[in-house]
Amino acid sequence: MKRRFLNLAYLLLVVVFVTSCTEKKQAEFPDWAWTNFQRPEGINPIISPNATSVFYCPMRQDSVAWEASDTFNPAATIYDGKVVVLYRAEDNSAVGIGSRTSCLGYAYSDDGLHFKRMPAPVFYPADDSQKELEWTGGCEDPRVAMTEDGLYVMFYTQWNRKQARLAVATSRDLQSWEKHGPAFAKAYNGRFFDEFSKSASIVTKLMDGKQVIAQIDGKYWMYWGEKFVNVATSIDLVNWTPMLDEKGDFLKVITPRKGKFDSSLTECGPPAVLTDKGIMLFYNGKNADGTEGDMLYTANSYCAGQALFDAKDPAKLIDRLDRPFYMPESDFEKSGQYPAGTVFIEGLVFFNQKWYLYYGCADSRVAVAVYEPENY
Repeated sequence: MKRRFLNLAYLLLVVVFVTSCTEKKQAEFPDWAWTNFQRPEGINPIISPNATSVFYCPMRQDSVAWEASDTFNPAATIYDGKVVVLYRAEDNSAVGIGSRTSCLGYAYSDDGLHFKRMPAPVFYPADDSQKELEWTGGCEDPRVAMTEDGLYVMFYTQWNRKQARLAVATSRDLQSWEKHGPAFAKAYNGRFFDEFSKSASIVTKLMDGKQVIAQIDGKYWMYWGEKFVNVATSIDLVNWTPMLDEKGDFLKVITPRKGKFDSSLTECGPPAVLTDKGIMLFYNGKNADGTEGDMLYTANSYCAGQALFDAKDPAKLIDRLDRPFYMPESDFEKSGQYPAGTVFIEGLVFFNQKWYLYYGCADSRVAVAVYEPENY
């Protein structure tokens, strides 16, 4: 009897300890942050390379195993009641990061966890108006969101192995796409056409349980950038105007911080979300080497951060997490094409009253984490 009592007492202490640790962990983050994203048990990775998928590549004029090498960095949205993930896939045409050709694959799911894939990519470097900007590197790192009337707007990186450019494409079914070219081509009389640009996070909102592109003060807004975060606006979702500072340079609303997990890069993640606290921006922070970085995290690893902006003034930063809310933990998040470790967040959808976060793992696979809010 005494031993049974001691065992029960021990179990009670364990429960109290775990509960206390959980509450303490959550208390370390501000109340505006979404931090309790959970990896579903036994699910990840949800998409991995497949050497048997072959399609006829118009660029090479040959059949190509388009997703044989790596599958990563996914966009995500809802179409016809299903979660659709558009993921970056690389063939094995060359060796090393940045030397392969990227296409975008299409995967769909009834529950947001188990996915089926189409055998051929739905977006790729083709013999079209954008070939000069997409051959031979391809189409990389998509983010996608939907308007209230069902138009899908995708931002992606055009890579011709010389210059990266943030570009826009639109679709009604996520399979047939119209490429519109670089997002900043017309801004300031084309001044930034040849500037390095990538990684756009358009501002969205929940409306009747659906995540749709938002307007603020009659304009569409997006955050973009890799080495810093800038803000851009548009009235048509295709042509975008970056905000400038008093010197006429890109306005930097977030920059890397010495000694923090985002000490090397601050790269925008999935579509931002308008909340009752402000605009929630999810971003990817790269940790620098040595004393320049945060010694708590692996050098050169990518972890996920959050920042809060003013809902009426999207360029005004209110707050920012000092440590990541999500970081590489699983083996497949720390082994692959990028072994320093990566949880590169790019897709975020509201589905069945939960938020599903889709991310690239070590530039090699796709995984998902789930957040169940108390209020939405």
